[in-house]
Amino acid sequence: MTAATTNTAADPYTLDHGSTGYRVDRYELDLDVRLGSNRLIGRAFLRCTALESMSQVILDLVGLRASKIQLDGKKVQKFSQRSEHLVIAAQAQIKSGQQFVLDIRYEGNPQPRRGLWGEVGWEELTDGVLVAGQPNGAASWFPCNDHPRSKSSFLISVTTDDNYRPVCNGRLVSRTRKSSRETWVYEHAQPMATYLATVQIGRYGLIPLNANDTHQRVPQFAAVPAGLAEDARMGLRRQPDMMRTFEDCFGPYPFAEYTSVVTEDELEIPLEAQTVSIFGRNHMRDTWEAQRLIAHELSHQWFGNSLTVSSWKDIWLHEGFACYAEWLWSEESGTMGVPARALAAWKKLDGGPQDLLVGDPGPELMFDDRVYKRGALAVHALRVMVGDEAFFGFLQHWTAANRHGSVSTESFIEAANAFVPGLDAGSVLRPWLYDAALPPLPSAR
Repeated sequence: MTAATTNTAADPYTLDHGSTGYRVDRYELDLDVRLGSNRLIGRAFLRCTALESMSQVILDLVGLRASKIQLDGKKVQKFSQRSEHLVIAAQAQIKSGQQFVLDIRYEGNPQPRRGLWGEVGWEELTDGVLVAGQPNGAASWFPCNDHPRSKSSFLISVTTDDNYRPVCNGRLVSRTRKSSRETWVYEHAQPMATYLATVQIGRYGLIPLNANDTHQRVPQFAAVPAGLAEDARMGLRRQPDMMRTFEDCFGPYPFAEYTSVVTEDELEIPLEAQTVSIFGRNHMRDTWEAQRLIAHELSHQWFGNSLTVSSWKDIWLHEGFACYAEWLWSEESGTMGVPARALAAWKKLDGGPQDLLVGDPGPELMFDDRVYKRGALAVHALRVMVGDEAFFGFLQHWTAANRHGSVSTESFIEAANAFVPGLDAGSVLRPWLYDAALPPLPSAR
């Protein structure tokens, strides 16, 4: 029996990564990163709870080798790595409901993993490191249960070269120096899916984006190389306004702060992680194309990070809402109204192939632009049906009720029906999500 076949209910979209047989309640990662040689020496403490009885624990780990493992303080005599999994044999049966702790030492030269979506995971920059975790890149830098519904708290300690700043999720709790090395420790108490955990390393300085804004309750920062500081201030100058707009629409920002990392390198697309978004220097522009991406990544803090899908087949709940957030910002900023954005998206879809089910697009097409645009049109159709007051009232209820939790299309439909009297949300959404043919453009009643 292979490691993959013993994984319980692994998400099929991510090539058998992840398991629902146990959950990791907390990760404590101690990372020593040697930038010159791209060497990672790591120690991972995983505090876990078994959700079913099992004789072995299967973790996802790609391209790095485990050297020593303890289970509940006792040395593990038998473990193996195969098929992108680390298989740990327990000396005694682990019973359902039992809590256990894994202590794993590992090392290697981390690389991005190649798959259906190109290269994801740990990647070397010209001068530093970038982590692009979505959807299954977490295993390229730490052993994990890489399932979207498995959400945990994190403590991440990074020791690296002097004059470099690691940026991780959550709050910086300590920074110490020893010789030519510095250690940075970040604590993130809110539950987080593994693909959203991140380490970004560069010659970054931290600049505040809204320090003088007395109406803004969420501190916002940019981690940026010194030579790009002014570009970053200009490119991100509307981000505090975006935050206000999205809080008005979606409810309070779900975390304590927000950091935008701007890399010296140009990036093909920006990336989001929990409490952090990553942009290339090429995204620091005042054009609509650049600004919509900044809005898109910020909105993921609500839709994708705080509310995370239980299965990747429902990814429209992340990307459809993030695309719709772009349209909301377009209207708020005076660029173009939501109806005009919806019409443009509908016309583009109408002129293309009608062969994708947005509510279950398959792993190869989960990041297809039609998932974004048609997902946004599904959101717009619901808004048109119920009206603005009920629509935005429901969104704020939805984000509050599921804060830091897992969601699905079915739970979204049930919640909408319960919130709006007489609504049949399924009849509105299902043609957009599960019919191949493009429905008519939603029009105001």
